[in-house]
Amino acid sequence: MITVFVEGIGVNGPGLDGWDASRPALAGLLSYEPAAVVPRPITLLPPAERRRAGTAVKLAIGVGIDALAEAGRDPATMAMVFTSSSGDGETVHEILCVLATDRREVSPTRFHNSVHNAPAGYWSVATGSREPSTSLCAFDASFSAGLLDAAVQAVVEHRPVTLVAYDAPYPEPLHGVRPIESQFAAALVFTPNPTDRGFAKLTIFPGRSGLGETRMPDAELERLRLGNPAARGLPLLAALARATAETVCLHAPTGTGAEILVEPI
Repeated sequence: MITVFVEGIGVNGPGLDGWDASRPALAGLLSYEPAAVVPRPITLLPPAERRRAGTAVKLAIGVGIDALAEAGRDPATMAMVFTSSSGDGETVHEILCVLATDRREVSPTRFHNSVHNAPAGYWSVATGSREPSTSLCAFDASFSAGLLDAAVQAVVEHRPVTLVAYDAPYPEPLHGVRPIESQFAAALVFTPNPTDRGFAKLTIFPGRSGLGETRMPDAELERLRLGNPAARGLPLLAALARATAETVCLHAPTGTGAEILVEPI
């Protein structure tokens, strides 16, 4: 059992443009309407780095900054956990296209954007942070893997930790092998103890799966949940949006699930 508290949330996905704007649809108070995703402009990055940053980096940093702004935390002081099933698929596609030619000369910029911890590197440049960061991948359970890692770090290190989960579609032909249907990213700021800015308590039970994986009642939100690995965290975001005591179950890396008791404070 792991207990953490939530201070801030960021979200960016189809029809989900920021936490405050997304809460009514996630809570079921308004109809959910999918719309084009527009990644946040990363004004903290120097102009040259801003031009080099790909979609995945922009998604990840954008929701991280949003969550920390809500929490009233300085990004430069924050330990980070970045989790994604696929990283920057656009850049991987571009590199593979080059490798399929006779020249086979890969741009250094494309190479450094292709590595799985690229968002962590851009985060350090944008915020000036020298705090620890972790970059994870666990296929469709990447959200849960990141959640567990961030929660354990918060409790063991006794410090705030921010989770950032993100995924974006591959271009074809990779999309046909690993279909990700849309862009989506979410971030949560965890603390080991309640604070004045905290609004929810999470009690996480790794390895439990008695409830089965929680689904979204809205058909379009359920399609988003199934179509993007980072969006597997939507049931948790929806519970936080409803601000009621309830339990959700997420697909976990072990395949056994992770039950999370969500309680408003």
